[in-house]
Amino acid sequence: MTRNRYMVGLVLLTFFVISLLTNILGPIVPDIISNFHVSLTAAGFLVFAFFIAYGVMSIPAGFLVERFTEKPVMISAFAVAMLGSMSFALFPEYKVAVISLFVIGAGMAMLQVAINPLLRVSGGEEHFAFNEVLAQLLFGAASFISPQVYSYLVLNLSHRRHEPNVLLRVLKRVTPNALPWVSLYWIFTAIAFVMVLVLFASRFPRVHHTAEERPGTLQMYGSLVRRRLVWLYFLAIFTYVGCEQGTANWISQFLSQYHHFDPHTTGARAVSWFWGLMTSGCLAGVLLLKIFDSRRILIGAATGALFSLSLALFGPASVSMIAFPFVGFFASVMWPILISLALNSVAEYHGSFTGILATGIIGGAVMPAVIGRIGDHVGLRSGMALLYLTFGFVFSVGFWAKPLVNNATLRLNRADISAAT
Repeated sequence: MTRNRYMVGLVLLTFFVISLLTNILGPIVPDIISNFHVSLTAAGFLVFAFFIAYGVMSIPAGFLVERFTEKPVMISAFAVAMLGSMSFALFPEYKVAVISLFVIGAGMAMLQVAINPLLRVSGGEEHFAFNEVLAQLLFGAASFISPQVYSYLVLNLSHRRHEPNVLLRVLKRVTPNALPWVSLYWIFTAIAFVMVLVLFASRFPRVHHTAEERPGTLQMYGSLVRRRLVWLYFLAIFTYVGCEQGTANWISQFLSQYHHFDPHTTGARAVSWFWGLMTSGCLAGVLLLKIFDSRRILIGAATGALFSLSLALFGPASVSMIAFPFVGFFASVMWPILISLALNSVAEYHGSFTGILATGIIGGAVMPAVIGRIGDHVGLRSGMALLYLTFGFVFSVGFWAKPLVNNATLRLNRADISAAT
């Protein structure tokens, strides 16, 4: 198969942009609460609006790609994201934020569905696993950079001195003085617009979807939803994404509320390192999966995440600031392990099952909102203690999962060689 390096680069860039737009919510939560004078519940509802769009659009996006192909769907997705970002940048109000974040989330869901088959075709099937890992590394890098960009813009747009930087001068003119963080959404608008132009000018390869990549029929979905195992893995994905977003989106507010750290600097930096350590944890996970059974790694990772969460919630300020990012480090291997265990636990209809699992991303919508609701009544620390239940369920998967195919380890490979000789 001929490799299309340009298209591989374009898909990797798309992963980077998706992460840049998705994982900025955590750092701006304290600003949303203070500038819009809303409760923790209302702030959590903004995260709900964004991630519920993933749940709503994941399966329909598969049918759109099947009907119209990847290029028009990706162009439409970035156009939708551009309109959502621009609407909030022009009218920075809470109600507009709810709608615009749902719209942006819908665009990101469409992209997620389109780009994986495209990466397989443009990079070659034999390189797909490597390119997927590379894509996740870029996704993590963007998550690390995004809070840093937020800090830079807020700190430099907050003062009134003459600014020699042309970009900052332009952003100052179009951003309310009291809301410097809104400038991020002008940046997102510009990035989405550039991506529309780049995609429009690009020539896409023809993608022949495998049986695993097709959205499936209603009969396939009906067969799957009658299986208890499918619902268990849906709940596993739901709780994992709830863990990830329930932690990341409340770190800055927690550090500000309980330890009085500046959300524009220390809080944003903690969120940045949460995603940064999640990226490095992926690299460690790749090595561990060659040595140990994935279920054992999942149990160990969940144990480490729970221990770090305890230090973050109940430790002193200096410990809490470090422990929160380490929750991300231990959580890093959970998503790929849960997905692989799920798909390796059923013998058919993998495309439809993937759509059901992707719908579990709504956990990232529900958990931050529930944490905020509890936080309004009994305190944010108590609200975040709900993460013990979600991490606990992920922990349990390591005991009840019985995949049809185990992950290949060096020990298994040696056993195969011995058996063959």
